[in-house]
Amino acid sequence: MSRLGLQRDLQEAAALERRRQRELHRQGRIFNARLRTIGVDKDALDTQVKDRKIQEAAEKARNEELANEMKQNDKIMCMLEERQKNDIRNRNKAISEFRKNFQKPETRREFDLSDPQALKKDRPARLSDSDPRCTVSGLQKFMGEDLNYDQRMKFQKEQLREWSLQQQRDCKNALADQKFADDLHDKHRIELDQQTMEQQHKEEENKRAVCAATKDFNKTQAAELAERKKLEKYQKMKDDMDEISSLLQGDLLSENPEQAASSFGRHRVIPDRWKGMTQDQLMAIRYSQQQQVLEKLRLKEEECRRDAEWDRQSIQAARAQLVIERHQQRQNKERRQALDNVNAELSQQQKSKNIYLKEEAYSNFPTDQYYAQFNTTSR
Repeated sequence: MSRLGLQRDLQEAAALERRRQRELHRQGRIFNARLRTIGVDKDALDTQVKDRKIQEAAEKARNEELANEMKQNDKIMCMLEERQKNDIRNRNKAISEFRKNFQKPETRREFDLSDPQALKKDRPARLSDSDPRCTVSGLQKFMGEDLNYDQRMKFQKEQLREWSLQQQRDCKNALADQKFADDLHDKHRIELDQQTMEQQHKEEENKRAVCAATKDFNKTQAAELAERKKLEKYQKMKDDMDEISSLLQGDLLSENPEQAASSFGRHRVIPDRWKGMTQDQLMAIRYSQQQQVLEKLRLKEEECRRDAEWDRQSIQAARAQLVIERHQQRQNKERRQALDNVNAELSQQQKSKNIYLKEEAYSNFPTDQYYAQFNTTSR
């Protein structure tokens, strides 16, 4: 119990110390003139609102500028993608046209193997020496013995010449088309570059205008801030002087106990103005403490008396229990002795009976007389 009481006293002391520290911190905050402010600085709030609006307007202008720049980039990307799609479409169209005009299936060497009109074009087994069906295995035409050798050679040379001229023309046309496409592409790229440069010049001019406006605004704000700080410093010095004079002439430093009196009654005080208890209050507290000490001593004496009475009753109960146990042991001893006597007598009778039975087995003594004698002896 003493340990629990000591722990409870320590907890109460710690709680009182925490409340005392909080009160000291609170007094420090209340009586510190540099931290305590009364009312609202409307000029500062208006300045903050104005600064906030200017910041929002600048942020909105910056966001609009970024949005315009993103739109311009999107337009440029769309134009580049469209130009790439057109180039791919034109290239694919040119390839298709070339294949359609100059790579027909009829011009291939193996077309005769898959010609759908082969049966319609078929001829008799042999028409002339120039018949291409006259193969070596047919032994119908030999190398250099055909009748149309000169015409065939002339026709082949003419055909080769025509093919060569056609290839040259195709190559020139392809080069001309490629040059025209390259010129058109370069022209279009130069136009895009010029548009991009113009847009960059406009953006740089806008940035310079924004920077100049921001610089002028910052100068104005710096001048206003310096003037406001000067006024605040003057006002602060004036407030400090007023507060010092008020404190010197007031009741705080004079330690006037009447300033702690509350308007709700003389028995109540104002905590932040309280200068301590009066002598009557201190005497009342000391008298109450003395009464508490006397009451604690009386309770302690009563507890000692109760403990002594409890010990005496415990000793008496133990003695009575000891007397009862000794009486019970005495009775048990007497019963045990009586039971031992009875057992000894019964044992003696049993021995006599056994001796008699043994003697009867070796003698002719009548049984009835023996039992009569045994019963008489037993009685």
